[in-house]
Amino acid sequence: MKNIAAALVFFTRLPFWRLKAFNVPAPYYKQVINYWPVAGWLTAAVMAGVLWSAAQILPYSIAVILAILSRLLVTGALHEDGLADFFDGFGGGNTRERTLEIMKDSHIGTYGVVSLIFYFSLFYLLLSNLSLEMACLVILSADPLCKFIASLITLFLPYARNEETSKSKVVYNKMSVRTGVISIILGLFPFILLLKIDFLPAIIFPIFVFAGLILLMKKKIGGYTGDCCGATFLMCELSFYLGIVIILNCLAV
Repeated sequence: MKNIAAALVFFTRLPFWRLKAFNVPAPYYKQVINYWPVAGWLTAAVMAGVLWSAAQILPYSIAVILAILSRLLVTGALHEDGLADFFDGFGGGNTRERTLEIMKDSHIGTYGVVSLIFYFSLFYLLLSNLSLEMACLVILSADPLCKFIASLITLFLPYARNEETSKSKVVYNKMSVRTGVISIILGLFPFILLLKIDFLPAIIFPIFVFAGLILLMKKKIGGYTGDCCGATFLMCELSFYLGIVIILNCLAV
């Protein structure tokens, strides 16, 4: 339970830290990436709840924007910040050292701005092309599923910095067999429970995106950072939505 508490404190901006049960020792934060899907259950529930509620009294397009905004507020735009830093670093860095230096810089550059524009535009359009019921089901499935996929990064790459130079001052532990089983259950359960078997091929999209990003990170910086984790999650999630929309269009033919 302390691992789950640490994950909720680390990956959200909700005031869990005020509760005694969520006051966990620092070593537990080294495991948070392995329990990332737990945070996905929470953020997905908030986002789907806002979308469903807002759509009852507002135009669907506005409800989609409010739903996206709700997750940003819950997470403090943690992953979006990682996405911008990732594109700034990998777009502007010519060497490993320069790439890591740019990613650590708090200022956003051109690559980061462009990446956020394209990300939010695609996210909005993909959600808008789903019915209200389908959008809520996909949100509840995609968030924990893609956080699980992104968490596998520790199995393929080492951490590119040390604990002292890390932004969060945390270096994640590799996934053990026990935490791996827990993460698989947490990540896959909503997907299996909520979506029909017709949508199973959609999982191929984030897997390919994950594999491509792993190869890019290995070549560019020889490892991963916290920003890489956030960017990987968002790009995997976006590709999953793309896969869902493609399958829906194929089924409609």
